[in-house]
Amino acid sequence: MPKQYRSVAGRDLLHYTLAAFDACSEFTQTLVVISPDDAHFDARRFSGLRFAVRRCGGASRQATVSNGLAGLAEFGARDEDWVLVHDAARPGITPALIRSLVEALKDDPVGGIMALPVADTLKRVAPGGGAAPLARIARTEARDGLWQAQTPQMFRIGMLRTAIERARQDGHDLTDEASAIEWLGHAPRLVQGSLRNFKVTYPEDFALAEAILGRQAAN
Repeated sequence: MPKQYRSVAGRDLLHYTLAAFDACSEFTQTLVVISPDDAHFDARRFSGLRFAVRRCGGASRQATVSNGLAGLAEFGARDEDWVLVHDAARPGITPALIRSLVEALKDDPVGGIMALPVADTLKRVAPGGGAAPLARIARTEARDGLWQAQTPQMFRIGMLRTAIERARQDGHDLTDEASAIEWLGHAPRLVQGSLRNFKVTYPEDFALAEAILGRQAAN
């Protein structure tokens, strides 16, 4: 089962993201973009929350976001409107974090992302070294000035669409929206994120998400 539909603290993982955005009345619409052949999504599991669904997911994140931007136009979204793109696998997002991003960027000419300064020492693996425990360290990378990107990532719809299309034409499949904006020559801003807004990636991450979200539900 796709991880966004796994049950964590009694709810689908996706529920926590939808609930956080639903609590922010500043937003006109939340659009859930899923694959055309997604057989797991059931809107009844998210009843009471404001959202729309479009089955227009693409073969990559870049394609999915591009298709989602086109879907927003159906709701009257214009090129000059802001859009926030968020990973469903980051259930720790909160209304307070979302609002802090909006407040920091609402008057910015470019936009930006939530991020955290890198705290760990970074090691570069030798080419062809494989994965742990067989991999060997080639060198230690300086972490000064490095930040770990999170979501939401907030940009004007028109600028983001143009950036994604330019990157596609140049043959680059980028891993986040800020990379596309950088490809146009802009410098997105960084807004302090939170450790709780981590991305559920590895099997053990579900236990951490359970601990965080279970405590939130209890309060």
